[in-house]
Amino acid sequence: MVEHIVLLKLKSNVTEVQLGTLSDALLGMMDEIPGIESITAGANNSPEGKSQGYAYGFIVRFTDEATRDAYLPHPFHRQVAGEHIRPLVEDVLVFDYTVS
Repeated sequence: MVEHIVLLKLKSNVTEVQLGTLSDALLGMMDEIPGIESITAGANNSPEGKSQGYAYGFIVRFTDEATRDAYLPHPFHRQVAGEHIRPLVEDVLVFDYTVS
């Protein structure tokens, strides 16, 4: 199993409505892209003060590395990234690891 963690540093003018639309689009990937076991998403609420400006994140859990690798160029993933992520962000941080 692979955990694909994505953290977003949002532009200052991003609205709650846009974040809601983003969450819906992310969850929609489960129906369109094979090998996704789960998707969770939400705004940062950590009290630690160590988010370095990353205010929103999501985790996509894949069955294995091959399904993660197939997801990256998948047309629906590219559509979600192009329409719902890139317009809202200043920066993106991605971290993947294999769950043993």
